[in-house]
Amino acid sequence: MEKKIDSSLRGKRLDEALALLSLYPSRSLAQKAIKKGDVLVNGKLEKAHYKLEEGDLIFYKEYEEESTQLAGEDIPLNVVYEDDDVLLIDKPAGLVVHPGNGHHSGTLVNALIGREMALSNADPKRPGIVHRIDKDTSGLLLITKNDASYAYIQAQLSDHSMHREYKALVKGIILEDEGKIDAPIGRDHLHPTKNAVDVEHGKEAITYFTVLKRFYNDDATLISCRLLTGRTHQIRVHMDYIGHPVIGDPLYGSGNRKIYDKGQLLHAYRLSFRHPKDGKERSFEIDLPDYFKEVLDKLS
Repeated sequence: MEKKIDSSLRGKRLDEALALLSLYPSRSLAQKAIKKGDVLVNGKLEKAHYKLEEGDLIFYKEYEEESTQLAGEDIPLNVVYEDDDVLLIDKPAGLVVHPGNGHHSGTLVNALIGREMALSNADPKRPGIVHRIDKDTSGLLLITKNDASYAYIQAQLSDHSMHREYKALVKGIILEDEGKIDAPIGRDHLHPTKNAVDVEHGKEAITYFTVLKRFYNDDATLISCRLLTGRTHQIRVHMDYIGHPVIGDPLYGSGNRKIYDKGQLLHAYRLSFRHPKDGKERSFEIDLPDYFKEVLDKLS
């Protein structure tokens, strides 16, 4: 969202103006948003005490009041594997993982609570959730049922020993058979809701990719990606960075939405991790969803 400052707010503090404009309910909440990087002035991060000038353009992430109680809902889940410590599901595209950002119900967390199952409570706002995939990304997601399992899986995410692989249809023909994208990712300074490659201030982000098939007539390439790190929107940001945005992506690059226009064609198809109970590696692989296969069939 954006707001242009007029003469009536000239000289006002940034946090004060955000409250006066009712963009945030109070100055304290505005200050928190500024510290998080959810507010930019003319594309730059500024302090709460920044004095505004007429014509300044404020970019801000819309304030969403946090829900104080998580409700269970009867939402069907496609269970791939389950035991006393973990639950592995095949998340459909369109399902948000946890409440927030305008989604206070109908999420995976609501579905988990609705199953009346034990869940790790290391993060009370996101019970059971140890890693995430985007709303319109489909595929394997691991849920932890107790705090010990959460800590064990979290450690594997931290030391990069948990392996996650995706299939994606991207724009353009990738000539290399495989590659490595090593480009730090941080907040996009022009668009607070997006991430971007930021060599100076971003966090380490590494993606490996392998070409599976090239569709020359349709200017598209099917690839497999393996994440070494797990930054938000990592594959989408990295593929856009090298000039091959994910087909259908509404946020990054100019993904060819003529081929598909209902969200990015990105699917988490393989997941390997050491089980919290015995430390032995478990590996799971699932097929592409039908809509993804239908797109590939048309291209073929």
